[in-house]
Amino acid sequence: MTLRVAMIGYGFMGAAHSVGWRQAPAAFDLPSDVDMAVIVGRNEAAVAAAASKWGWAESATDWRAVIARDDIDIVDIVTPGDSHAEIAIAALEAGKHVLCEKPLANTVDEAEAMDAAARRAANRGVRSMVGFTYRRVPAVTLLRDLVAEGAVGEVRQVRAAYRQDWLVDENEPLAWRLQKEHAGSGALGDIGAHIIDMTQFVTGLAVETVSGVVDTIVKQRPLLDAGAASSGLSGHAGSGVGEVTVDDVAIFTGRLSGGALVAFEATRFATGRKNQLTIEVSGDRGALAFDLEDLNSLQFYDRTAADDRQGFTRILVTEPVHPYVSGWWPAGHLLGYEHGFSHQAKDFVEAIAHGVDPTPSFADGLHVQRVLEAVERSSEHESAWVAVAAHEPALLT
Repeated sequence: MTLRVAMIGYGFMGAAHSVGWRQAPAAFDLPSDVDMAVIVGRNEAAVAAAASKWGWAESATDWRAVIARDDIDIVDIVTPGDSHAEIAIAALEAGKHVLCEKPLANTVDEAEAMDAAARRAANRGVRSMVGFTYRRVPAVTLLRDLVAEGAVGEVRQVRAAYRQDWLVDENEPLAWRLQKEHAGSGALGDIGAHIIDMTQFVTGLAVETVSGVVDTIVKQRPLLDAGAASSGLSGHAGSGVGEVTVDDVAIFTGRLSGGALVAFEATRFATGRKNQLTIEVSGDRGALAFDLEDLNSLQFYDRTAADDRQGFTRILVTEPVHPYVSGWWPAGHLLGYEHGFSHQAKDFVEAIAHGVDPTPSFADGLHVQRVLEAVERSSEHESAWVAVAAHEPALLT
């Protein structure tokens, strides 16, 4: 069986997902072949260039026409958040399996509609998944496995942060990621969503209440010129300035379903930090820590070890027994950022072939969306504690 993929969008995430679709069949013995059939974007010349560069068989400018095609099995959505709901729901209703980049949507209402569509589609054997790719970094998956095995004992506290500095320069142009109508939110939704999902993934616990603050440090930026790149991370300034309508930084506390507290930080103003995602899980028997800037290793503290052997120990996560590593290089030969996207493609293809629902599901993405909304409401009410709405299964009509 061959699964034919249509990818809608071609910016930064388009490049990353293209690598994943291209490499996964070569690295892993997949149960289905993968055909990178068509890439879709509004700019005909730009999307044709992307198709040629990244290995797609053809390009198109009308996503609705592509979804209607009988020769498409998977729709991969890497567009800005304001179009996720419309595209995903249409694709699911057309019987296409859907992979959608995070955050799932721009609002809780949109995410609820997407989750409802996913549940209806699942009754017909149509699968859906959210692209929280950092789950599939081998060290992060191993961290989850070790926590589940009881390596740290009872989880008592978590610290999770995602720090970038690409907005420190006040002359950085006003890209779509800085406009609420396109991005939904700023650092909170873009990178804060990752640390919320990662915390829940590695601990197996849900964020139930939050208290925090979000802020916009630079409130106006130069407008992009008409020919600027659409990556959302860079471009050339044109004339005039525009309002930044999303947050630059979010700092909040959460309480997990097991009672443990989490300290969260998501910022684009951490000077000197290019893409630093860290998480540390502390328990009564030990602790585990991960840093994306050292993504092939974990730090493990075993509180039960002898007194003369106390201290954090580095685990190099490159052995064939480690998650996903058997498909790649000999021990000690490191993996990179792009490999998570190959693991994502692998897991999605396997779930489709085996007839099981992949994770993270649209329901998982909806819960993250509800956490994001709760943080915003807390900030609006002087950092009051706000309960995260519980998930109620949608009516399968």
